[in-house]
Amino acid sequence: MRILQPLTIASLILASSFMANAQQIIKPAPLVSIPTQDTFFASLKALCGKAFAGKVTIDNQGPSNMSEQPLIMHVRRCTEQQLQIPFHVGDDASRTWIITKTGSGLSLKHDHRHADGSYSESTMYGGHTQDAGWPQAQSFPVDQYSKELFAKAGNPQSSTNIWQMYIYPEVFTYRLIREGREFRVDFDLTQEIDTPPAPWGYQD
Repeated sequence: MRILQPLTIASLILASSFMANAQQIIKPAPLVSIPTQDTFFASLKALCGKAFAGKVTIDNQGPSNMSEQPLIMHVRRCTEQQLQIPFHVGDDASRTWIITKTGSGLSLKHDHRHADGSYSESTMYGGHTQDAGWPQAQSFPVDQYSKELFAKAGNPQSSTNIWQMYIYPEVFTYRLIREGREFRVDFDLTQEIDTPPAPWGYQD
């Protein structure tokens, strides 16, 4: 049987001590962010659990069926990194906005589902911030995944989409713009309404 030399034993003790100390000081990489986007995110997060009614205020291709339906946004699930906000159009609960802190800004995705909970072919399109924005407003120019998705679906005009969100004490706004297109929904934050059922594909 091989006998460990004193130097080897000392080395093992030192290595063991180093590993124990390393486990105490190693931390996950920080999720960096900037104040304007933190404030915007926090303002939305402060509405968590609440629902509000909205209406179409601009639609330069309208009026559409959406203009005639009750519109509800529900800030349904919130973590330090992500907000899930279903957007109900009448009985259609297919849409959920997902805002995520990415470490290089904010991402906006549109989770689209069928009534059975399965994914729509167009699910998860959206964009990512490219500048600081403002505490009350952020813009999300279309991302590459969405450009390829729109091209595949035969909607190349959407490859220049910019989604914008505004939050003020009395109103939250969802806006879509591109050349020749503007669509806007404003939600009244002064009057909370009953929360709707879970959106398609989710559970309470």
